[in-house]
Amino acid sequence: MKSVTGPPPAVLTSELRKVYLTGFWLNQKIVSLKNCSIKVYKGETFGLLGPNGAGKTTLLKLLLGIIRPTSGRGLLFGRPLGDRDVKQRIGYLPENPYLYDYLTGWEFLQLAAGLFKISPNVQRQRIPQLLELVGLPLADARKKQMRRYSKGMLQRVGMAQALINEPELIFLDEPMSGLDPVGRYQMREIILSLKAAGKTIFFNSHILSEVEQICDRIAILSQGELICSGSLKELLGSEDTYYVKGQGGDREVLKKWIPSLVFLSDGSWQGTLQEDYYDFLGSLRLMGGQIISMSVSRNSLEEFFIQQIQQQSKSANFGTSK
Repeated sequence: MKSVTGPPPAVLTSELRKVYLTGFWLNQKIVSLKNCSIKVYKGETFGLLGPNGAGKTTLLKLLLGIIRPTSGRGLLFGRPLGDRDVKQRIGYLPENPYLYDYLTGWEFLQLAAGLFKISPNVQRQRIPQLLELVGLPLADARKKQMRRYSKGMLQRVGMAQALINEPELIFLDEPMSGLDPVGRYQMREIILSLKAAGKTIFFNSHILSEVEQICDRIAILSQGELICSGSLKELLGSEDTYYVKGQGGDREVLKKWIPSLVFLSDGSWQGTLQEDYYDFLGSLRLMGGQIISMSVSRNSLEEFFIQQIQQQSKSANFGTSK
C-alpha cells in the first residue's frame, strides 16, 4: 500500500547554522544561530520569540535568502532557500524598513508592484485596497512624501508593500515595533485578517501578549539556540484548567471533580479543575458548597518565556563553569 503524504510545510529547516567571521584578520567567530530546526505549516501563524541578539533576525534573513547558512539546510514550499520562483510567493516587512524619503506612499507601492511585474491596471485596484487594509488615508498616501510620515504611517506602508504581490507566506520582523496602542491593535487586526484568509505568517515580536492572542504555534530562541517550540496549549497548558478554592459540599463528589483536591485546616478546600467549570459550579451549588476564588491556572506566555530564558541562562553558565 502506498504511503500518503501531505503537502510540504511552508517553512522547514534542518540544523540551520550561521557563523560570522569578524576581527581585522577575520579570525574570530561569532555563532549567531546554532543548528536550528523548525517547521511551519501552511495556513498557520508562527511566532518566533527571543531577547535582543537571540538570532531571530538572522534566521529570518536566512529564510529569505538575504544571507547564506554556514551549514544545514532549509526549504520554503519544498524549494531551497533563495529560490527565485518562491520569492514571488512571499512578502517581507523588516523591523526598520528603509523607505524612499522623497516618494509618496502611493509612489513607493507602485515601485514595489513594478518589481513583481504587476500591471498598472491591477495596481490601480490593489493599492487602494491595501491602503484601506493597513489604515493609511488615501490623501496622505498620494500627496505626502514619506519623510513626513510618522513611525506608525511608515509601518503601515511597509505592511502594504509586504502584501503587494498577494503573498502566500508573509515574514514580519517586529511588526508592532514603535507603534502606539491604537497602532498595535490595528496591526493585530491586519494579521488576524490575513490569518483568516489562509495566509501563512511567520513573525518576530517582543510584545508577548499580542503573540498569545495571534499565534497557533511559537518557538523561543536564546543565544542562537532554539530552546523550545510548540502550540500554546502544549507549552502553557490548557486554557480550560482552573485553580479553585471553595468551602462546603460533599467530599467524595468533590474528589471526582478535582482529583488533586486538598482540604485545609479552616474547612476550605482547593485544587485544579480540568472539567467544564459551568457543570462543576452547578454541581457545587446543588451540594450546598460555594466558590471562594477561581482563576486560570496556566502561566501567561510572558511568565513561560521568562522561565525558559532563565533556565537556558543557568544551563549555559553551569556548562561554562565546569
